Amino acid sequence: MELDFSVVIEYFPRLLSGTWMTMKLVILSIVLGAIVALPIALARISKNPLISGGPFAFIFFFRGTPLLVQIFLVYYGASQFEAVRESFIWPVLREPFWCAIIAFTLNTSAYTAEIFRGAIQAIPEGEVEACKVMGMTKVQMYRRILLPRAFGIVLPAYGNEIILMLKASALASTITLLDLTGMARTIIARTYTPIEIFLAAGAIYLVISIAVIYIFRLVEKRQNRYLGTLSIKVPDKG
Repeated sequence: MELDFSVVIEYFPRLLSGTWMTMKLVILSIVLGAIVALPIALARISKNPLISGGPFAFIFFFRGTPLLVQIFLVYYGASQFEAVRESFIWPVLREPFWCAIIAFTLNTSAYTAEIFRGAIQAIPEGEVEACKVMGMTKVQMYRRILLPRAFGIVLPAYGNEIILMLKASALASTITLLDLTGMARTIIARTYTPIEIFLAAGAIYLVISIAVIYIFRLVEKRQNRYLGTLSIKVPDKG
C-alpha cells in the first residue's frame, strides 16, 4: 500500500481551520476553568465540612464520570427540559460550540481545582507561619504570599492538564463540531485516506503539545528562579 500525502497538502487549509476551532475550545475552556477552579480549591481546603462538602462532590462527580458522558448530558440532556428550551439560556445551550465549552470548562475546573489545592497545601508551613507573625489577614496572606507562591508550584501539573484538555477536545467532534479531529474525519469521508489525514492531524496535535510544554517550562523557570522546587501529584484523568 502506497501513501499519498498530496491529499494532506490539498486539504491542509481545512485542517488548519479545524485546528483554529480546537484552539478556541481549549483556550476558552482552560481560562474559564481556571476562574471556576480557584474558589472551588479555596473552599475545598476549608476545615468546615459545610464549605468543603459541595466542592468535594463537584470534583468527585466530574473526575469520576467520562468527559464524553458530560458532553452528551449538556448537549442532549438540556434540550429535554421545556423550562430550559423556553429560558434565556436556550440560545446558548442549543449551540454545539457552547455546549462543548460548558462541558470542557466544568471538567477541567474539577481537575484544576485539585491541582490548585495540592499546590496551596504544598507550601511549607513555615511560610504560612511567617505571614501570621507579620500580622497579615487571611485575605492578605493569600493575595500577597500563598497564591503567587502556589502559582509557581502549580505550573508543571497545570501544563499537563492543558495538554490533556487539548487531547480531550477531540471529543467535540461527537456533537458535530468541526474541530481538528472532526475536520479530519470529514476529509477522510471524502478522500478515503485515513492514514495520511490522521497522521497529519496527529502531527498538528503534537506540535501544539510541544509548544505548550516549551512555554510552561520558560514560565516555570522564570517564576521559580529564586525559589526552591516543590512538586505536587497530578490528578489522573480517567
